[in-house]
Amino acid sequence: MTLVRVALSAAVLITLVGCGGTRPGGPSALAPYDIGPVPRDAVRDGGTLRLAAGEFRTQWNYWHLGGPNLDAVTVLRATLPWLFRADATGTVHPNPDYLARVRVARTRPRQVVVYDIAPKARWSDGTPIGYRDFQALWRATRGKNPAFSIATSTGYDRIRSVERGTGDRQVVVTFARPFGEWPELFSPLYPAKTIGTPERWDHAWLNRLPVTAGPFRLERIDRTAQTVSIVRDPAWWGSRAKLDRIVFRYLARDAMPGALLGGEIDGFDAGPDAAAYARLQGTSGVVVRRAAGPDFTQLTFNGAGPILSAPEVRRAVAMAIDRPTVARSALHGLPGRPEVMNDHVYVDTQRGYQDNAGRAGAYDPAEARRLLDRAGWTPAGEARRKNGRSLTLRFVFPESATTSRQSGELIQAMLRRVGVRLLLHPVPDGDFFDRYLLPGAFDIAPFTWHGTPYPISNLESVYARPRGGAVQQNLARIGSARLDRRLAEAVGDLDPDHARRAANAADRMIWDETHSLPLYQRPQIVPVRSSLANWGAFGLSDPIWTDIGFRR
Repeated sequence: MTLVRVALSAAVLITLVGCGGTRPGGPSALAPYDIGPVPRDAVRDGGTLRLAAGEFRTQWNYWHLGGPNLDAVTVLRATLPWLFRADATGTVHPNPDYLARVRVARTRPRQVVVYDIAPKARWSDGTPIGYRDFQALWRATRGKNPAFSIATSTGYDRIRSVERGTGDRQVVVTFARPFGEWPELFSPLYPAKTIGTPERWDHAWLNRLPVTAGPFRLERIDRTAQTVSIVRDPAWWGSRAKLDRIVFRYLARDAMPGALLGGEIDGFDAGPDAAAYARLQGTSGVVVRRAAGPDFTQLTFNGAGPILSAPEVRRAVAMAIDRPTVARSALHGLPGRPEVMNDHVYVDTQRGYQDNAGRAGAYDPAEARRLLDRAGWTPAGEARRKNGRSLTLRFVFPESATTSRQSGELIQAMLRRVGVRLLLHPVPDGDFFDRYLLPGAFDIAPFTWHGTPYPISNLESVYARPRGGAVQQNLARIGSARLDRRLAEAVGDLDPDHARRAANAADRMIWDETHSLPLYQRPQIVPVRSSLANWGAFGLSDPIWTDIGFRR
């Protein structure tokens, strides 16, 4: 799991969805991906692809705490090295543009992975990609130096050394503790000279992409026009990109359908926006591509807050929420069946998914009232009270996220029935993560975890106890020593079946803690210009940027 933020219908956080393929018969009954595939020869040379995005980024260092945003990842996948690529089933393979060979050299007494970098792979300033780049990223992200503000240390904190092999283009990574999903590491890769010190880590990629190494390079970041444009890089050593240019235009979600119909953009991710889906279905010149999305929407509880720090109060709030009703409301009018999610690790179309919710996931307002009584919150009109404090919680969401607002209004009414007052607090989309989630300025926050082919590897980043003031991606700030041990077991198991069992055992503990409340798996809805090829609803697969373009 790698994180990236998505707020119900507005932001995105990158997380867990699994390697090993799509499990048939899941609730969505949708294809694993839908991108309008055509051979490269059927794609015309040239042209500009205009894509809408929802959140204008300032930090382009993916591994930085302020970096892992899905809109940013889309740009970075076209401009930086990603060592592995996932196919339609979510199975990952080495990317030959960057790796000539990669292998697990041994597993005992220590796990050793050897990377042979492709001979032509180099940064846009002409510097060959080499072991020093791997080494610098490991040193920054392993969690030893608090001056590096990192999104996750998972995997990197298990590495003992990163060394030069037979030459500068061979990298030997030796693990102190085993790490099962090691292919996730070092992607994206950054040049050592841009991340080697805390100062460069924080500022070298702030509002710019100083160096690239992909089929596209940065043309311009225009903060006034809210656009990021990338152009074909003539120095790229792989297959020549079909497109001349890609422009990412940052728009409010409710403006995206009109922009597509007006010819201003060529595609956008509609999220769970039934109105956009209905508006664009059957429209001439537009096709709506649909897939079983790798995303699940959930509610994160702030366990560091004065009220939700009590586990029984979190449990009461969760049991007062009728999740099936929220799911039906949010997904009404969209393809697939609106069923609730009962696993924090896997979505229901993946191998490994199982119902771990137990009583914690049940809708039981009577039990919620009993829990609140037991916790000392006494009925007092609209909101219960305890020691002079009102049982009032802030529901923080991006202001353009209409689905978040609608879900919040439903949840507000549900919580009112058990004596909890919920205040809906919309905030500017661009502030949602940096100014509210990260500092903990919320009680309940709705957002979507967006999946990658690595369901286990970042479990520690999201669910392990925050240490030394660093929450990484555990925005709930909730955890336990017992859960930490189980998470470590899942992350470190090299046997996929054993790792899945350990991950589900950890998930049962996450439910017991009421860390967060999964709501539903989100279908992936991507309206695009009908002439656009090899782009759309990717599911668990990765785009092949050189093949994207417009049909001849």
